[in-house]
Amino acid sequence: MQPFIQVCGKAAPMLAANIDTDVIMPKQFLKGIDRTGLDRGLFFDLRFLPSGEPNPEFILNQPGWQGAKFLVTGPNFGCGSSREHAVWGLKQMGIQALIGSSFAGIFYDNCQRNGVLTIVLEEVQVQALGRIVSQADSAQITVDLPAQEIRLQDGRVMPFRIDELRKDALLLGLDAIGSTLQKREQILAFEQQHLAQNPWL
Repeated sequence: MQPFIQVCGKAAPMLAANIDTDVIMPKQFLKGIDRTGLDRGLFFDLRFLPSGEPNPEFILNQPGWQGAKFLVTGPNFGCGSSREHAVWGLKQMGIQALIGSSFAGIFYDNCQRNGVLTIVLEEVQVQALGRIVSQADSAQITVDLPAQEIRLQDGRVMPFRIDELRKDALLLGLDAIGSTLQKREQILAFEQQHLAQNPWL
């Protein structure tokens, strides 16, 4: 995975509560045997009209937020089924971080495993940030993971907390296997000691 250090880009507001994984990645896009083309499916029923044309009302289709790298989300974002395709689609669309007051547990873990930073703020902070980025001329922000800060165009800074293990994995671009392999020597030493103490195994 690509390390997440400091990322600058546009943030798009999607502040509705309980946006579930079927909205993020509809079921018809789960049929493939690989991950390709999931960017097409992302928010499909919101992004496209029945005619197949882009929906001009959807935030990510509007000029001020095209190519957004961040979403400011409503509470319980990612609820519903555990489909990892939702996170894969976000990544393929270039979304590198989600900022919200709460995320569904499995979705939150899937983001971590796939290198998407999830930032949890107080709901009042999320709403304030959502209002700021709802104006295209103030939608550009910087997310600095080492400093644990969101920096706005007007100079304001919003600090955030993150678990140290999650932070380290994102900074190094490590998935769960990569994080585990960092402790390879300790694992091998334990295996040798355990077998020595239990030679019948």
